[in-house]
Amino acid sequence: MSNRGWYQGDGIGLVDDKGRVSIPAALRQTLAANYPKANGKDGGTVIVGTHQKHRCLVAYDPAYLDILVAKLEKREAENTADDGELDYNIKRRAAAGEAVPFDGSGRFIMPAFPRHYARIKGHAFFYGVLDMIEIWDPKTLIETTDYPDVVKEMAEFQMAERGAQL
Repeated sequence: MSNRGWYQGDGIGLVDDKGRVSIPAALRQTLAANYPKANGKDGGTVIVGTHQKHRCLVAYDPAYLDILVAKLEKREAENTADDGELDYNIKRRAAAGEAVPFDGSGRFIMPAFPRHYARIKGHAFFYGVLDMIEIWDPKTLIETTDYPDVVKEMAEFQMAERGAQL
């Protein structure tokens, strides 16, 4: 994993009625570097799904999928019941993902159900968490009790910079 870029940075994207939004530049560059298009053109593919715990989305490049599966299999093996029964929910919670294309400006369409689940409507807050990107409805993020205050303030700041209401 040492040759992979890490997702760092944050930003707000305006979401239209069809769920189109642009990935902030720093995060988009990492996506493209981690999984470049075969033809060398701009844009690429991002996998978007629901977060395992929080009411937000996760996004990552297709090459990360093998790493994620390995992590989940390890976690599943470490959390088997005394009778050897697996905790099937470990993979179920992480399996919700859909590969979607993004263009050279980072524009993509968020899949409908995940966007609904995360309550994302007018704005989406993108936050790089090293191995993946979280995508939040800013108001939902700020109301989440078990999340770092500094990240909540990032979202508030980004919204204020755009002159947008929470």
